[in-house]
Amino acid sequence: MTGVIGALIVLAIGFALASILFPDLTRPTGEVVRRGRARLTLRVVTALLAAAVLCTSCITTVHTGYTGIVTRFNQVQDYTFEAGLHFKSPFVTVIEMDNREQRDQFQMEAFSSDIQEVLVTGSINYSIDKSTAMRLYKEVGTSYETVLIAPRAQEVLKANFSKYTAEGLISHRQQLSSEIYDALRDDLAPHGINIISVSVENIDFTEAFTNAVEAKQVATQEAQRARTQQDQQTMEAQQAAERQKIAAEAAAEVVRIQAEADAYAVQIRAEAEAEANKKIAESLTPDLIEYTEVQTWNGELPQIVGSEGALPILDLREEKTE
Repeated sequence: MTGVIGALIVLAIGFALASILFPDLTRPTGEVVRRGRARLTLRVVTALLAAAVLCTSCITTVHTGYTGIVTRFNQVQDYTFEAGLHFKSPFVTVIEMDNREQRDQFQMEAFSSDIQEVLVTGSINYSIDKSTAMRLYKEVGTSYETVLIAPRAQEVLKANFSKYTAEGLISHRQQLSSEIYDALRDDLAPHGINIISVSVENIDFTEAFTNAVEAKQVATQEAQRARTQQDQQTMEAQQAAERQKIAAEAAAEVVRIQAEADAYAVQIRAEAEAEANKKIAESLTPDLIEYTEVQTWNGELPQIVGSEGALPILDLREEKTE
């Protein structure tokens, strides 16, 4: 449509200039002819230029990574142009829809479940589905980022941030990004917007909350340091008691070993004496006994003779005179 308007403008300007520059004059015939030829030439050039403009408007190109949305008198047609060179009616307009991966950065305020205000910075990577690009343009136009993505992202982000405490937001940032991604993907997929990834890049808290967290961290570290010192002292006391116990057990073991050694020595001596007596007893024979008696006899007869039998016991000792 723009080409047609351009061609008409060129024709109007060209013919107007021809009439102004070369008006009809009542002069000699030669001058009239010259001016008529000049006017005709200008009008022909103008017509050719208008035709060129019109022809140019019948050719269009769609860049790689885009889908061409075709409209006629601002009415979306039921077909699209792929990337490349295309011929079209001069009354047709082609609008490109970007199908490449796009990045939308956001910065917004939200509140945690414990009513702590946070400033969130992040980004959303998305792309437009080629098969639904025409419907998206018909319903939303090219401002889908501000009409659909940004408002829905803000709503989903605030809803998910309110599930966590302020401290939980820091430790669950990755989980939070996944939850926002799932919600946005389900909400925007019917519109032909494919959510590729969601990243929560930074979470800033108020100065008062930051100071409170720092104070808590300091108190926690002090408490941990005190517990560590207490544990160290307890461990040293336990080690000292363990050393004393080991020393006492060692001393008792020494006494026990000494007692066992003494008992063993007594047993060895007793066994040695018994063995010696046994050997002596085994070596005693009647002849040896008789020989021993003879060797040890002092030449005196026994004073009392008797036996365990029926013979009487005789006392051979001399009677003492009164």
